[in-house]
Formats: sequence, structure tokens, C-alpha cells
Amino acid sequence: MDSVTKGNAGMKSHIALMFAAVTLAASGIAHADGDHKPKYGGVVTVVKDVQYELVARPDSVALFIEDHGRKVGTKGATARLTLLSGGDKTEIVLAPVGENGLEAKGAFKVPAGTKAVATVTLAGKPAVSARFEIR
Repeated sequence: MDSVTKGNAGMKSHIALMFAAVTLAASGIAHADGDHKPKYGGVVTVVKDVQYELVARPDSVALFIEDHGRKVGTKGATARLTLLSGGDKTEIVLAPVGENGLEAKGAFKVPAGTKAVATVTLAGKPAVSARFEIR
């Protein structure tokens, strides 16, 4: 093998190694940012890197908020939830509960296919809208 061929082989392996490193790094970033699984048994959506989880139970609806896995305090927060199902529209006011939750008690119809829009205002922050579809 002459020095030109040897140099090309070394360069190709160097490029392949760099490509593998970049691919591995990118997949780690995508995985870390894309891990938005429900923690409370609800439906998750992400707005501006903040995770909102809507949980509909027979006797209540609740919204839980986390930022990169850390609970976001809801003390002093206000929230309104609009449920749209078929031709029905229901407006619900949610109140802070626990460390990172907002909740309303009552019997709410939330069948599969219901669309929901939560408007959340955390203390000292502008309002944020989070959209959900119940499955």
C-alpha cells in the first residue's frame, strides 16, 4: 500500500468514527428531550419545553406540570380547562392542589376523542395554552 492509499484509508476511518460519534450524541439528545411519558395516568403535551399532563377521572380533572422532570410549583396559579366533545363545550376552573397540580372536583364527561384546551397562568408568568386529545 503506498502512502496515498494508506492516508485515504486512515482518513475514511477517521470520518466514519466522527460520524458515529455525532450520530450517537444526537440520538442521546433526541431521547432525553423526547421522553414525555405520562406519570399520573393522563395525556401529555409539551409547550415551550414544559410538560403538561391532563388526567381525567370519574370524579375530577387534574393538570400536572413539570419542566424537564422537575415539578413546577402551582401555588398562586390559575387555570381554565375547556372540554370539547361532539357538540358539547364545558368550561372548568382548576385550582392549585399539591406541589405541581391544578384540579377541579365533579363529574365531567370526558370520552375518548374529547379535545381539551388548558389556559394556565403560573404566578408571575404569562398565560400558556396547552392542547390535548383524550384517547
